[in-house]
Amino acid sequence: MWRKFCGWLLRAMGWTAVDPVAPEDKCIILGVPHTSIWDFVISYLYYESVGGKPYCMIKGEFFKGPLGWLLRKLGGIPVDRKNATTMLLSVIKEMKEKPCVHLALAPEGTRQPVKRWKTGFHTIAREVGCPVYLGYFDWGTKRVSRGEKVELTDDAKADMARIQQIYGQMHLTGKHPEKYVTH
Repeated sequence: MWRKFCGWLLRAMGWTAVDPVAPEDKCIILGVPHTSIWDFVISYLYYESVGGKPYCMIKGEFFKGPLGWLLRKLGGIPVDRKNATTMLLSVIKEMKEKPCVHLALAPEGTRQPVKRWKTGFHTIAREVGCPVYLGYFDWGTKRVSRGEKVELTDDAKADMARIQQIYGQMHLTGKHPEKYVTH
């Protein structure tokens, strides 16, 4: 029932879901371009509507009280963003402990324009041994997808340059286009 409701709501908002759930038990799905909090809503509705259970990192402070229960139910993983190493280790631990985790991450790391994307997803994927998908939400075409799988190497910097180049060739539009930088 929830799946159908999410699909209906996504379509009512004018969006088209492009791809099915990733076939692996564990994977990371990048979410680009991340220019608005609405990106979370669209990607959550999309992944639930195609039968997936999305997970994402959320500031640990939000998990206090009854909101914490709800955020966990919706796939939130509490993280301490003040310490990058601690954050990565907690996400790696969480992914290793759960039998099935499709983790959504924004490599930009913020909704503001940035030229240098964060490579934490690369570290997590290599440590957990899971694939990475080039997910997107294109506000210009209102299409949302988990995207294609990208093969990672041991060189995070080179992989990031290649990933940003691929995204640049996709000509995606963010909700706030001025906040999206691909190179």
